[in-house]
Amino acid sequence: MVVPARWPQDAEVRTERLRVEPVRVGHAEEMAAVLGDPALYAITGGAPPSVADLASRYRRWERPSSDDGREGWLNWVVRRDSDDTAVGTVQATVTAGAHGPVAEVAWVVGVPFQGRGYATEAAEAVVAWLVQRGVRDVCAHIAPEHLSSEAVARRIGMRATGEFRDDGEQRWRYRLPGTGRNPV
Repeated sequence: MVVPARWPQDAEVRTERLRVEPVRVGHAEEMAAVLGDPALYAITGGAPPSVADLASRYRRWERPSSDDGREGWLNWVVRRDSDDTAVGTVQATVTAGAHGPVAEVAWVVGVPFQGRGYATEAAEAVVAWLVQRGVRDVCAHIAPEHLSSEAVARRIGMRATGEFRDDGEQRWRYRLPGTGRNPV
């Protein structure tokens, strides 16, 4: 298996203001409200998920990895410590790479909570947590017109690679702090 099976169930990541906790089916109702503003999907497409949609998705996400063990799935709810309010999610899919584990990360913060640095704080903490556990390459795929996600990526040490997927999203890659190079 690429990642230890216990990561998704046991991993809680903390920052100065946030608690990033493993997603559970019980989060579905609360997260439907956080992810419920249609404006959140203006660039990425799609529509707000229902409670039933999220419960089904979160049930699948509670599994630690794919059936063949080639992918490890880490899915978190981001909460403000001050009032225990859910503000968004962070995800990481971990696979084997040529030089060690690699991860693709993604983040979403609900519209009422945007502009406060929560996405940057949570994503930076998760990337640091992954690197501390041996992940050597971290990337994100971001739609070119998603300027706020690009800003988060830059703030956490990622840079645009100029590589694009078929859906138009550009690959952003984590750089080791102070080295000016990619971690692989």
